[in-house]
Amino acid sequence: MSKFGGSLFGLSLLLTVLLGAATAAAEYYNYGNALDKTFLFFEAQRSGKLPAAQRVKWRSHSGLADGFAQGVSLEGGYYDAGDHVKFGLPMAFAVTMLSWAAVDNQKELSGSNQMQQTLWSIRWGTDYFIKAHPQPNVLWGQVGDGKSDHYCWERAEDMTTSRTAYKLDQYHPGSDLAGETAAALAAASLAFKPYNSSYSAILLTHAKELFSFADKYRGLYTDSIPNAKAFYMSSGYSDELLWAAAWLHRATGDEYYLKYAVNNAGYMGGTGWGMKEFSWDNKYAGVQVLLSKILLEGKGGAYTSTLKQYQMKADYFACACLKKNGGYNIQTTPGGLMYVREWNNLQYASAAAFLLAIYSDYLSAANAKLNCPDGSVPPQALLDFSRSQADYILGKNRQGMSYLVGYGPKYPIRVHHRGASIPSIFVQRSSVNCVQGFDSWYRRAQADPNVIYGALVGGPDQNDYYSDDRTNYEQSEPTLSGTAPLIGLFAKLSGKLGKPCARITLCSMDHQLMFWNFVGSYGGGYSKPYQTPKPPASAYKAAPTIYTPKQSGAPIEFLHSITANWMAWNTRYYRHKVIIKNNSQKPISGLKLKIEDLTGPIWGLNPTGQKNTYQLPQWQKTLKAGQAYDFVYVQGGPQAKVSVLSYY
Repeated sequence: MSKFGGSLFGLSLLLTVLLGAATAAAEYYNYGNALDKTFLFFEAQRSGKLPAAQRVKWRSHSGLADGFAQGVSLEGGYYDAGDHVKFGLPMAFAVTMLSWAAVDNQKELSGSNQMQQTLWSIRWGTDYFIKAHPQPNVLWGQVGDGKSDHYCWERAEDMTTSRTAYKLDQYHPGSDLAGETAAALAAASLAFKPYNSSYSAILLTHAKELFSFADKYRGLYTDSIPNAKAFYMSSGYSDELLWAAAWLHRATGDEYYLKYAVNNAGYMGGTGWGMKEFSWDNKYAGVQVLLSKILLEGKGGAYTSTLKQYQMKADYFACACLKKNGGYNIQTTPGGLMYVREWNNLQYASAAAFLLAIYSDYLSAANAKLNCPDGSVPPQALLDFSRSQADYILGKNRQGMSYLVGYGPKYPIRVHHRGASIPSIFVQRSSVNCVQGFDSWYRRAQADPNVIYGALVGGPDQNDYYSDDRTNYEQSEPTLSGTAPLIGLFAKLSGKLGKPCARITLCSMDHQLMFWNFVGSYGGGYSKPYQTPKPPASAYKAAPTIYTPKQSGAPIEFLHSITANWMAWNTRYYRHKVIIKNNSQKPISGLKLKIEDLTGPIWGLNPTGQKNTYQLPQWQKTLKAGQAYDFVYVQGGPQAKVSVLSYY
């Protein structure tokens, strides 16, 4: 108050400015919402027979005969990007990233009720890898011909292109692909171990065999599968061998794998390469961070000297991202986005952000700091970098655009994705052939008929410019390898904001709650979020269960509760949670609600444009019989009045 000379006008102005900033920031910081949507992208990319629980309803079964021509069943797995090829290397990297999130972000994912979804996403890949590894020295590394696939624009359900399967064996090695698949299966075995020990053991057996195959029969997979060269050319296999060894050591505790990573540290570049990127092709920074964990936990033993060299390179990567690396730093756009390459640049930003969030945890657990040429920094600085990249992705950028499709008020609507750009097979049942797809759907200026929720597009150029054009595949195409690191990143950031959410609608208030805590501590320093003392009894009396104006047992019921409260400028604010429940025996659609006496922000409902009138979001148009849905609002004083206007 003293900073404004006690002026009420000044206080009001500050409140207005901060409220506006917080309202805008809510779109950038709704990590729980973003996390939930990101899982949907992996469902949209599924190949094979889809489960009954499939949530992306515009997709159907596809690729059911994959591998049959070669006498093996390769049904399942994930399509790579906007195409329908199952490229083994980026798919395996994506599964490793998902598994790493499940292992190191277990607390956050479990707390937000997303662990099961994470394991489902992992297993859709690992079940495929098990099929693709029928013998110790055989790995089917790709399904589909990239060239013919890219000459056609058709739905996965209509595929007419070649579904040739390509394999690695002792005569056609691929240490990079086999090594990455071993890493993915080892990491996945850790993810499943607390929940399904027998499946975990199966994954670990395959991981060990694949590592042995990769190490014994060395070579680049693109030399054995030339068809992949134009799409996922490998720059080497040494990093994947070290990567697989590091994950196998963590999964098994077997000193053999740690000794392998130590003995080959110099020869394979593990302690020689200081990197400024982490990606499907370059795992060195990941290896260095993963092995640094052993040292930070005080378990280096006889290998401490070499592990310190690994950590020096991990620090190099982290310091470069923070621009404290003595001039050898990453490049960023004017808006602050990590910039590595013109083509699909966001994949590098998402992977680096996830990796630094992981490294921040390792350093914090050891009470250690990051030592950079330009000075030491606390682990929080790494997490701040990760948050800056996540916020940029979610809309805090010059374009004001979320690059996560379906998130926020503005996002790409012309995504370079065949399935998203052509009406669903359930809407247009006639086949869309190869050429027809280009003529009728690829070149059209209209928005995609199917929103591919959770897809991370390639992103803007080095000047923060993005062209929302389906033909601009360098910027508008999403990939597995780019999107996968977001699971761990969003989980970590949503968990750092305090109380985790059980549903997509419960996370969206988090950043504004941080704002209200800041407001409450203005002039008195920083206040931790979610400082929520128990409300007085009168607060609960002011918030009874509310029903519609109809009698109890009506088709639609509202259950109202207070989930948090705090003080700000002598006013107590409450976070109100309202559960809408369909008690009828039939679905309810087009529900419109009237909310009166609302004085604060609201999440989980969309305004209709009419006064005090709200509706469910686009993705939740219908409430099935017995289904419930929640929304949340924050305000001081009495609760708002909620009633039903209409539905059908």
